[in-house]
Amino acid sequence: MSNLERDPAEVVADTAVLEDARVEILEPRDVPLGGPRAMTVRRTLPQRRRSLIGGWCFVDHYGPDDVSSSGGMRVPPHPHTGLQTVSWLFEGEIDHRDSVGSHALVRPGELNLMTAGHGISHSEVSTPGTERLHGVQLWVALPSASRDVAPFFEHHAPVAAPLGAGTVRTFVGSLGGSGTPATVFSPLVGAEIVAPAGATIEVPVTESFEHGVLVDTGDVAVEDVEVPLSHLAYLAPGRSVLTLHASSDARVVLLGGEPLGEEIVMWWNFIGRSHEEIVAFRADWQGDVIAGDDTDGRFGTVVGYDGSPLPAPELPTVRLRPRG
Repeated sequence: MSNLERDPAEVVADTAVLEDARVEILEPRDVPLGGPRAMTVRRTLPQRRRSLIGGWCFVDHYGPDDVSSSGGMRVPPHPHTGLQTVSWLFEGEIDHRDSVGSHALVRPGELNLMTAGHGISHSEVSTPGTERLHGVQLWVALPSASRDVAPFFEHHAPVAAPLGAGTVRTFVGSLGGSGTPATVFSPLVGAEIVAPAGATIEVPVTESFEHGVLVDTGDVAVEDVEVPLSHLAYLAPGRSVLTLHASSDARVVLLGGEPLGEEIVMWWNFIGRSHEEIVAFRADWQGDVIAGDDTDGRFGTVVGYDGSPLPAPELPTVRLRPRG
């Protein structure tokens, strides 16, 4: 999925709560995607106090949702710049098409990684046989040196590995013997960790990384701090081991990376470095694709989607400010 808010916030709600000097808990906000029958996601990044964890800049958590009666997910072609989309499912199946000609299925336990770079457009539609959707949609901000690369798409299926009493399936980078060769442009890690009830898992992590732990299911403590469902626990750099304790069967998503060290301007589905860049990206999308002036322009054309592309929202009346 992507950001379908019709009035996307430049800076979102200030909901961070400091629970412990070691752990900062980020509370999700509900964001409805589309019309009254559309899915609602729980968004923990970006927030006013924290916009980035390494290069990770966007975390949407959704489901498990019964989509058999709602018509499922149907996201028309829409644009991206300056980022990578990381699609990771726990349940269901999504059909992906993009303007570089990729046509792939997003399946549980398999990574779909789309690098937007200079510009790309894509559509996402749940398959007819999907009854429940459950997963996360993540974005990575590309560093300035790489944010104008030509767009491309990758698919990887990481193998699960034991991690203490639990298991880890690492979809970006490597952790605990699991990993993929997914292309990244800054040091990153992304992994799904499953723990049985009563388990305490010592997760080996990179000391220079900051980390976030998103709780998908179960009762979980991070460094002895309880983290509610769909909340994101933030930990600053400076540790080589991260401790998770599961009071019940649990699943978490671990995200980490070296601090990006750059300010970004993030609005709708675009990441740039200035207000003027965002204005130009929107103008290209509206002119080249929505008005049909140049179907071979920055964002290209999604072939095979039965419907019209998604118009961009109106820009805010104030100047967009950098964050991060």
